[in-house]
Amino acid sequence: MREGVLIYDHESGRMDIRFGLLDFYGGLHCGECLEVNINGEWIPTRIELGSFWYLRGIRIANLNGLHVRIKD
Repeated sequence: MREGVLIYDHESGRMDIRFGLLDFYGGLHCGECLEVNINGEWIPTRIELGSFWYLRGIRIANLNGLHVRIKD
C-alpha cells in the first residue's frame, strides 16, 4: 500500500494521489478502491464521479488534501 494525499488534476479532470513532490498515481478512475484516513481510522471506499468526485459511503465536502492509501 502506498500512502499519499488526494488532489484534483485540472489538466485531466481527475482526482489523483500525490505521493511526493514529483510522484503521482497518474489519475484515478471511477470505481477504483482505496482507503481514506478519517480521525486516525483507515476506511475502505471507492472513488466515483457524478456531478462531482466523491468517495462512496463517506460524506465530506472537499476531497482535496485527504490522506489516502492505495494498493500498488
